[in-house]
Amino acid sequence: MAKRYVYSFGAGKADGSAAMKNLLGGKGANLAEMCSLGIPVPAGFTLTTEVCTYYVDNKNATPKNSARRSRKRSPPSEKTMGRRFASAEKPLLLSVRSGARVSMPGMMDTVLNLGVNDKIVAGFAAEGERAAWDSYRRFVQMYGDVVLGLKPENKDEIDPFEEIIERLKKSRRIESDVELTVDDLKELVDEFKKLVKRRVKKAFPDDPAEQLWGAIGAVFGSWQNDRAKVYRRLNRIPEHWGYGGERPVDGVW
Repeated sequence: MAKRYVYSFGAGKADGSAAMKNLLGGKGANLAEMCSLGIPVPAGFTLTTEVCTYYVDNKNATPKNSARRSRKRSPPSEKTMGRRFASAEKPLLLSVRSGARVSMPGMMDTVLNLGVNDKIVAGFAAEGERAAWDSYRRFVQMYGDVVLGLKPENKDEIDPFEEIIERLKKSRRIESDVELTVDDLKELVDEFKKLVKRRVKKAFPDDPAEQLWGAIGAVFGSWQNDRAKVYRRLNRIPEHWGYGGERPVDGVW
């Protein structure tokens, strides 16, 4: 029997349970349990800790059939939410989150609003133009920070995305982000993408599938970021819970 890498939850049904936190991570296992109890949670699915094990042991590669099975498992989530991933009509945006077997709040990375590009945002804008473009600019900023590494290298360096935002607000003579217009948000998306192209030497990824697996890889890798290491040391969380035997990291989306 082929190994199973993806466990779904949503619409009052779940493949997993709270007893499976070593395989699904704490967040994935608890979402499954909440769903089975009838607690309303957005539909999604969890990549098992074994995918992370493979990712680390095989130089940032994922099992050959994990992507195919993930897409095969996605229709139930799309049906439940009434939206489709990578579609310009009623698009489904995803969150990629971590979940260790013990809680490590804020220590590992997250990517929100994933699955949007210039074409998809136009469809999303039909439901609310400001919400669509604000989600888009936040996604590009977060993906640039978490996945592409465009973040301050020391405490004295200014965040490059925030620098662009502050410069635009100054030119508009406004104080708060909520005062930015839709046209301002569009300009931010454009400026953020130019920043990525200039600093990373490649275009920001428009393919939602590429965005997704880039985010999953970054979440897996964040088990070894500095703040996670310090948190584990202070709270006596074994290092091998992340790498070795069982890996307590999952991507929930």
